[in-house]
Amino acid sequence: MTNYIEERPWGSFENLLDESYCKVKKLIIKPNQRPSYQYHHKRSEHWVIVSGEAVVTVDGVEKIYGEGESVYVPVLSPHRIENKSETDLIFIEVQTGTYFGEDDIVRIEDDYKRI
Repeated sequence: MTNYIEERPWGSFENLLDESYCKVKKLIIKPNQRPSYQYHHKRSEHWVIVSGEAVVTVDGVEKIYGEGESVYVPVLSPHRIENKSETDLIFIEVQTGTYFGEDDIVRIEDDYKRI
């Protein structure tokens, strides 16, 4: 697998590992941006914050996480990560489950009208 960076309106991500049993990504959320509020049918996610401060919502509960802290997002749980600061938020995402395609995203709300 060749690593490349995919740009999104909220920042970017890079696939670090893509296997049948898991996928690992590095994500960068630009200042004052956030991906969609969404859930997945076929995967759970573990996020480790490596730089910055994250405002995370899972199942409607919002909490702030800092460098070195981690978040578990179960299958079917609505979730969102936000960067409300003036510097980049960087985190590592480990996906586990039965399918890891980008088309297993069900958007509930999206600032960029991608629903």
